[in-house]
Amino acid sequence: MKTLAKEIGLIRVDKAGPAYTLRTDISGEGWKDIGAGAFVNRKYFDLAGISMEDKTLFFEGATIQDTWNPTKPQASPPGNLIALADVMTSKPLSDLDAIAVVNGFGNTQHANAAKLTFDQTIYMRLRVFVVDMDTQAGGYMVPLSDNQLGSLSPTTSDRVYCTRIVQFGNNADGTYALYPVRYLLRANAKEEPEFEYLMRLKRSYELQQEPDVD
Repeated sequence: MKTLAKEIGLIRVDKAGPAYTLRTDISGEGWKDIGAGAFVNRKYFDLAGISMEDKTLFFEGATIQDTWNPTKPQASPPGNLIALADVMTSKPLSDLDAIAVVNGFGNTQHANAAKLTFDQTIYMRLRVFVVDMDTQAGGYMVPLSDNQLGSLSPTTSDRVYCTRIVQFGNNADGTYALYPVRYLLRANAKEEPEFEYLMRLKRSYELQQEPDVD
């Protein structure tokens, strides 16, 4: 049994008028503005050592660990919100795919976005944080919804892709921050019958041919 871990760092964003601006001097590496008030960060687990041994990775469990709720300007009124998606997949996600995930909980909202299938979605956690009446004066947003889904389907791919997507609503001006997150996978590498392994390898290869971002 192996425990795999990958971290994605802090993001801090300034809101002024209709525009959200990524604070690159403070945010962790890899954050990208993809428009529509959304930002994405992509990492991946490198499984090349396992795939070279002609073994299949069977997942036993997946989760994410984070430290704090998102922070907000103290002047934020009730109803301001942030949508947050943490996704582990067997295929890379384009910018359009990422926006579709955070907007549609895995279903495409754009003609050019590729819908994630059950098997491709190893693990996904989708949350919405809001400002409410009781905590309006504080610095933190509170969770409104928290949903988890995924297949934990085995893979022969040499990568599992980790994608964090943040999308802001029409919020008050000021600075917003989301804190670092750790992606965890527990897995066993096992040999399969040759036919099953070759079919799974073929499918992994097909997914690898889609656009990839390191």
